[in-house]
Amino acid sequence: MKTNFIKRHLWLLAFVLIGCSSPKPTTKTANSNYIDYIATESLKANLTVIASDEMEGRETGSEGQKKAGRFIIDFYQKNGIAFPKGAKSYYQPVPAAFLNAKYNENLPDSENIWAFIEGTEKPEEIVVVSAHYDHVGIKNGEIYNGADDDGSGTVAIMEIAKAFQIAKNEGNGPKRSILILHVTGEEHGLHGSRYYSENPLFPLKNTVADVNIDMIGRRDDFHKDSNNYIYVIGSDYLSSDLYTICESVNTKFTQLALDYKYNDKKDPNRFYYRSDHYNFAKNGIPSVFLFSGTHADYHKPGDDVEKIEFDALTKRTKYALAIAWEIANREQKLVVDKSDK
Repeated sequence: MKTNFIKRHLWLLAFVLIGCSSPKPTTKTANSNYIDYIATESLKANLTVIASDEMEGRETGSEGQKKAGRFIIDFYQKNGIAFPKGAKSYYQPVPAAFLNAKYNENLPDSENIWAFIEGTEKPEEIVVVSAHYDHVGIKNGEIYNGADDDGSGTVAIMEIAKAFQIAKNEGNGPKRSILILHVTGEEHGLHGSRYYSENPLFPLKNTVADVNIDMIGRRDDFHKDSNNYIYVIGSDYLSSDLYTICESVNTKFTQLALDYKYNDKKDPNRFYYRSDHYNFAKNGIPSVFLFSGTHADYHKPGDDVEKIEFDALTKRTKYALAIAWEIANREQKLVVDKSDK
């Protein structure tokens, strides 16, 4: 009996030790698993459609823009990415009366497009990832395809949505909800993002941040020798947390040269006020604008897919995903400890 007693206790001890030494499940990270779902091939395939002549330059409210919108929605449906809870479809209609209220440009009705990955722990807290999908249409018979402006941002946030959805499908979805927001009317005065900010689907008080992407597919004259850079604008205007995240995830994952040239509020280009993040920032929501600068084809018919540097677009998209991932998964909401006034 004594021998059997010892054997039983030795077996029990071994079982306990094995259990203690077994690796515990770990949460997957943006770097080791999901950042690599940002695929150059997918970015190129989608941008080749979005910035094709068939879309007729995606003028706000035009049939070309609506056709691009249908392509975007089809991508979300194929990848199992839903429209937001509380919405009736992938569209947020933006009426012509709103679009023309400021400048009376005779724009037709248009739409913002949204997709949604619901958070697992704090679903009521929203991280917005935005880009505008309109451009300037056809002028003097020439199609302005806007591959960089902002076809690059459009396909980037499509890829980011796909990566978050894959994470969700694998049981590693973000703690906070991700609202992917394709806005209309940017080229005419940031109208679509202004419409959302005045008619939000989710309360602005629950909106944690906006990561906005506008033109990240090429290089400018200040970086002729390398495309391994990104302009970071506004990250430190409202939140020290957001600035720290933008710095730390780059060090950890992408190693881009972060250029703050246009972050100066006195910069005459005033880029901080010229893209859709501003309609979130002016409402006290920490926002960062990712941008690779203007070039010779800015708002010209030569802004075509053939001139996009897809290695840079891929890396910058990964950077944007890493920022959004960290904001969505950190324990605390971003602190708002500054004023951009």
